[in-house]
Amino acid sequence: MAEGGGSGRGPPCPGADAALRRWEQLRRRVTAAAPWARGLLAVAAGLGLFYLVLRVPLRLRDSLAAGERRRGSAGGLGIVFEWWHFRKYGTSFIEQVSVSHLRPLIGGVENSPPAPAAFSAGENETSRQNMPECKVWRNPLNLFRGAEYSRYMWVTGKEPLTYYDMNLSAQDHQNFFTCDTDALRPSDTVMQKAWRERNPQARIKAAHQALELNNDCATAYVLLAEEEATTIVDAERYFKQALKAGEMIYRKSQNCHSQSPQHEAQLRRDTNVLVYVKRRLAMCARKLGRIREAVKMMRDLMKEFPLLSMLNIHENLLEALLELQAYADVQAVLAKYDDISLPKSAAICYTAALLKARAVSERFSPETASKRGLSTAEINAVEAIHRAVEFNPHVPKYLLEMKSLVLPPEHILKRGDSEAVAYAFFHLQHWKRIEGALNLLHCTWEGTFRMIPYPLEKGHLFYPYPSCTETADRELLPTFHEVSVYPQKELPFFIHFTAGLCSFSAMLALLTHQFPELMVVFAKAVSVVPVLGDLWES
Repeated sequence: MAEGGGSGRGPPCPGADAALRRWEQLRRRVTAAAPWARGLLAVAAGLGLFYLVLRVPLRLRDSLAAGERRRGSAGGLGIVFEWWHFRKYGTSFIEQVSVSHLRPLIGGVENSPPAPAAFSAGENETSRQNMPECKVWRNPLNLFRGAEYSRYMWVTGKEPLTYYDMNLSAQDHQNFFTCDTDALRPSDTVMQKAWRERNPQARIKAAHQALELNNDCATAYVLLAEEEATTIVDAERYFKQALKAGEMIYRKSQNCHSQSPQHEAQLRRDTNVLVYVKRRLAMCARKLGRIREAVKMMRDLMKEFPLLSMLNIHENLLEALLELQAYADVQAVLAKYDDISLPKSAAICYTAALLKARAVSERFSPETASKRGLSTAEINAVEAIHRAVEFNPHVPKYLLEMKSLVLPPEHILKRGDSEAVAYAFFHLQHWKRIEGALNLLHCTWEGTFRMIPYPLEKGHLFYPYPSCTETADRELLPTFHEVSVYPQKELPFFIHFTAGLCSFSAMLALLTHQFPELMVVFAKAVSVVPVLGDLWES
């Protein structure tokens, strides 16, 4: 039919043209209406049809006694099917049929899916397309297996690490600490097998065997520091021995790395071992309260190996500087790493928000701000909080202690619940130390979601939120932890409406079967009400 109702044929009666114009206006209004408005119209139409059915008293005894039973059964099957369809496909069957088939019939046009927002203004289309949606990263502040994770298990009886997480760590250790030339050295051959062992006691036993073969086996000391040491002091002692052996091996590898590709691979392995040991020694110093020493070790490590920025050592440095309350140094680190071309993290985004909140949080009051408006500094702080929440929306609930924390896993998923747990576990104390920071976060963080009503389709400052985070986080976090899900999958309105309608129909069928005479009287009374209304108006 052409616009305006014309199809080449004249109207069948004088009033049809006006009726068609009224229908066309109604169709346009329905198409342009907001989704919630169209939902209300659908509800009104459904209730109207249901009311008309109740108004017909003809052969009510027979129709209700026989038909309502079938309708109640069909309604029950309908709600079961609707529930199954939503659980399997994540959408309401009725809503999908309405949007896909009914909406085009009344002239609605499906909006094309929006293009994903760029991670930052300076990135090109190629890098955006090639960026993986859900990549698991090594947690820069992961705890020690023996001194922290195992102690937690001894006290609570709960396993803090999942098999998936530990399997990823085993793969990391094999990539970091092994190379093709290990077969030439008996101790390294033993350690190759040790990193593949699933049983912790077997790994520890293999590490001791490697030390019997070679007292300067750095990777054996690393394994003992991670898994056998039950205190941070013991772990530090093992790592110091690993550092002594690792530096000696590293110097030898530097002298002969150009001889063959195998020697180059060995130099890369020895470099990985040395960086890992120095980083863990700095973390031991941080945990034992020697924070300035830890900061110096981290700075020296970043200066000595500037090309290993993908290890995110700057996140360890940020946390240590916040503990020292050296906020000017924190800002200097952010100026270098909170860059358009570099990948972001919760530590980067939320630390930037914390520094801006620190400038205004002490004097911030929501009542005063609502009367006089926000100052420039307050606007900057709120925008920084919104930016951080958009990157990882799970963090505020942990910082505001709306959800309980668990020990962070050894691997995290950026923008996921695992990253939020890891960030809040180490940084909650820094937010509490700044007066009013958590109050400002509490008052403003939920405003982020108004800017991104469809986070899976389009972001504001970052990519659309990845849809695979829930599955990956469930693999990384222990089963006793309730994984935070974003955005929340709420049941659509059509499912609630269908459930209510089917339940009401089943109730009517039951009442009609049990009390047929009473239901006939009730139906007649309902049908008389509009007649009395018409008489009253006349």
